[in-house]
Amino acid sequence: MKKPMKGPATVDEYLADLPEKKRTVLSGIRETIKSTAPKAEEVISYGMPGYKYHGMLVYFAAFKNHLSFFPGSSMLERFGKEVERYKTSKGTLQFTVEQPIPTSLIKKIVKERMKQNEANTKAKQLMKKPAKKKSK
Repeated sequence: MKKPMKGPATVDEYLADLPEKKRTVLSGIRETIKSTAPKAEEVISYGMPGYKYHGMLVYFAAFKNHLSFFPGSSMLERFGKEVERYKTSKGTLQFTVEQPIPTSLIKKIVKERMKQNEANTKAKQLMKKPAKKKSK
């Protein structure tokens, strides 16, 4: 019986397995995310680096012919003009080593995702609170 392949346990391990050019680009994205969302938790989820902040924030990954940044479909809609030069698919921006996503755009997307996640958390908390009884 074949053993299942074990993926990376950390983002450092994930990046270490990549060719140098892809590692360099994705390491830059990692640093941008970490500096923009310093309270975000770095995780490996679905076999790729991700960041949690009041829920999942963003992911990034390397593939054979491209790199991807996964901010979610709402962010692609929100930043329509700024992301239209990239191939998109289900909440994903695809790009190449030669034409990476600008740091400024990643920062804007991460900040917007943080606001979105914070609002979602606040809305969930409000829904859980019991209604106050009126006193006579």
